[in-house]
Amino acid sequence: MPPPSRLAPSAGLAIIVMGVSGSGKSTLGALLADKLDSPFLEGDDFHDARAVAKMSAGRPLDDDDRWPWLDRLGRAVGETVAARGQVVAACSALRRSYRERLRDAIGAPTRFVLLDASYDELLRRLTRRAGHYMPASLLDSQLATLERPGADEAVFTLDAAAPPEQLCDLAQTWLDGARHDVPRWAGDSARA
Repeated sequence: MPPPSRLAPSAGLAIIVMGVSGSGKSTLGALLADKLDSPFLEGDDFHDARAVAKMSAGRPLDDDDRWPWLDRLGRAVGETVAARGQVVAACSALRRSYRERLRDAIGAPTRFVLLDASYDELLRRLTRRAGHYMPASLLDSQLATLERPGADEAVFTLDAAAPPEQLCDLAQTWLDGARHDVPRWAGDSARA
């Protein structure tokens, strides 16, 4: 069994695994939550029925669809941090304004792990994925919406093509090195 993370529940930290559909957010988020002995929240579970129907029909969400979803997810993450001290969530968080909205709703130190992959890899994953409402036809709109994190954001970028277990180890190493006494807007940007 791997050694426990130095990020104890009392640290009060939200970890958001982000990226476009098919990047592996849910897989890495669940692995990381298990490794850190933290709850895991699946961002897709916080979409309302109208938004899910819209995506299922191949229509991309707009900001009016996303703001209430981000608020619901952010509140749930913040409540979980308050109750458990630490939580991992999967959320696309494609734009800087979305990440800021999440941080504000969470109200606790927040770190983002961006899973980055090539277009071909993402398309391959989406066309092979069964049982998910997000069709591969929405990949272009997701990539067009994605705003790469700035150097002032607390974001760690990983190559999503690596095995999930390796990504989990890399993310944990980065998180273990993060200082807990820095302001929530302080940048820990890095790439692996």
